[in-house]
Amino acid sequence: MNTNKSFNQIVTLVFKGVALAAGIAVVVLNILGTAELQTQTLLLGIGLACLAIVTLDTEKGVGE
Repeated sequence: MNTNKSFNQIVTLVFKGVALAAGIAVVVLNILGTAELQTQTLLLGIGLACLAIVTLDTEKGVGE
């Protein structure tokens, strides 16, 4: 049980880290002017999907 909870915490942290990194990458790439709008939108979409997964997992845990 403890191992499963620890694994869930690690997965949650990873998804939050990916979302944060994608957001920061978009800001930096936009400042440098090196990425196209399509690439920036894709990165923001990946970050948003990661945050949605974390939110769904958190809400699932509340109902238990």
